Amino acid sequence: MRYPDFSSLEFYQRYHYDGELGAIYHPDGTTFRVWAPTACRVWLVIYPSGSEGPGMEIPMAKDVQGTWMVELEGDRHGLYYTYKVLVNGSIQEAVDPYAKACGVNGLRGMVVDLARTHPPGWEKLARPPLDRFVDAVIYEISIRDMSSHPGSGIKRRGKYLGLAERDTRGPWGVLTGLSHLVELGVTHVQLMPCYDFATIDESVSPPKEYNWGYDPLNYNVPEGSYSTDPHRGEVRILELKQMIMALKEAGIRVNMDVVYNHTYYSASSNLNKLVPGYYYRQDSSGNFSNGSGCGNELATERSMVRKFIVDSVRYWAQEYKIDGFRFDLMGLIDIPTINEIRMALNSIDTSIMMYGEGWTGGCSPLPDHLKSLKCNVRQLPGTGVFNDDLRDGLRGHVFHAEAPGFVSGGSGMEESVKFGIVGACYHDQVDYQRVVYSKWPWAAEPAQSVNYGEVHDNLTLWDKLKASCPNADKATRIAMHKLCGAVVLTSQGIPLLHAGMDFLRTKYGDGNSYRSPDEINWLDWERKHRYRDVFEYYRGLIALRKAHPAFRLGTAEEVRHHLRFLPTTEGVVAYTLRDHANGDPWKTIVVIFNANCEAVKVDLPGQDWGVVVDGNRAGTTMLRQLEGDLVSVPARSALILVDGASYRAGSCS
Repeated sequence: MRYPDFSSLEFYQRYHYDGELGAIYHPDGTTFRVWAPTACRVWLVIYPSGSEGPGMEIPMAKDVQGTWMVELEGDRHGLYYTYKVLVNGSIQEAVDPYAKACGVNGLRGMVVDLARTHPPGWEKLARPPLDRFVDAVIYEISIRDMSSHPGSGIKRRGKYLGLAERDTRGPWGVLTGLSHLVELGVTHVQLMPCYDFATIDESVSPPKEYNWGYDPLNYNVPEGSYSTDPHRGEVRILELKQMIMALKEAGIRVNMDVVYNHTYYSASSNLNKLVPGYYYRQDSSGNFSNGSGCGNELATERSMVRKFIVDSVRYWAQEYKIDGFRFDLMGLIDIPTINEIRMALNSIDTSIMMYGEGWTGGCSPLPDHLKSLKCNVRQLPGTGVFNDDLRDGLRGHVFHAEAPGFVSGGSGMEESVKFGIVGACYHDQVDYQRVVYSKWPWAAEPAQSVNYGEVHDNLTLWDKLKASCPNADKATRIAMHKLCGAVVLTSQGIPLLHAGMDFLRTKYGDGNSYRSPDEINWLDWERKHRYRDVFEYYRGLIALRKAHPAFRLGTAEEVRHHLRFLPTTEGVVAYTLRDHANGDPWKTIVVIFNANCEAVKVDLPGQDWGVVVDGNRAGTTMLRQLEGDLVSVPARSALILVDGASYRAGSCS
């Protein structure tokens, strides 16, 4: 099939539309406007329900810049609808890409009066304070995983409202769900996809299927399987807002995982039905290109695709008060689109975060210099990327389970760890030629480096340590795990933890559990009780980071000036943080990571020290006092010290 030259200036000038699209609700009438420039005829089809019953077709009038429109008088809240288009001699029926509500399983859009979906007090709900992106501590969660375990103590298991329940308790009284997040001390949750995705039957509760949600269907509608009533389009909106409200009232910001790089369906997607060939990149033979590894990739460089993505992100930020966006396979999104999103969010609130995966899932026809890749992040001010150099430097190659990293005895990983410690910025004491992947400092500022040891995909850290160190006993692997957490939570940049990492989450070796059952994916809250010491260790590290700005310097120049590495032996990384600004009462901090299987001695720049973190405990309180300029650091452990004078001065103030 031959398509128009969608990328031409002529097509843009003739058909680009800057106005509002979708079902535009007013109490006395709703305007429907859809962009379908290649259609010969378009009909609005209205339905009495979201899944059943015949529809009534209403012709739409051709209007400006490739749009079609029709107005229906009266209060149309709750009316279900689709569009039919006649294109290339074929009639197709599609859900409005701009739909804000839908029926069960996303088969029909729904007109919605969003004011009716606000919980009491929603209009006055403020974003919890965040001065700088580096002040964030992010916790990646699945809404379903947080509460689906029978021992979670949560009534609405697997639902939005489950995460809104307070003071829920699991085995031996451990706090779960929302209360667990508050107890741990994180500043942000990162919700795995919660827009409407394709592969779970919402009509069955609890659903038989499991899916992470990286299979987009309706981008601007909440997922129905997390709702208590997916048949009523407004309920999922209300309940998601109730969940967000509960989190924000607890002082926790809400980030959202978004997947604008591909859709679940390709030729039969709603986008392709409305404007065949426009929304997706094609290869030289006219086939769907597959840089996502999921069958297609959106042509984000085309103006109406870019507009759709920018409009969608803006909508989530404004209507749902989302505080940040994590972009899946961000390398498939062109640089101008990411920067336009950043500008749109800045116009709402400059504290809204943007970060993503700085890579693709396969080959793409989008030229490398236009991709939002890790190597191009300096062209993306205000946007960060995941630091896989630190991840694999710490735990070993992500796709080779048996490969060890720094914490598990791998050799030659010290520079990769140092690369993460300085937030992927330029530092004269890092040998970039020895960093595991990147041979140059890709971040302009530390906030562009999102530091992590595990996320939802690939092996959890606990499972990775079991695979790469099969002969190590449990106590040794726990020590390695704590050491990894200590590096992540004290490095410059933005730390991100995977839910349950703080109590040794396992998926029993399943590294790609996107369709695995709940029994693999849920948070087993009994582990929080069993590994309470690990939880308290992570909790203490978070408290340390939040209390001391030295661990979250704002600029690359500050990192170079205040953070200086100490000479060490193989398997050891050590540095000082000195004379830092931002009001930190601790004048000199020494951080040492010993990954060796035996203790090492490290020279200290002074003789009066207090230990605040060792291999067993972490926090802001002195564990013991040291005298002398030489310290023995136990095997597989972190040691963080503060000079005694400033510690005592801070304690007295």
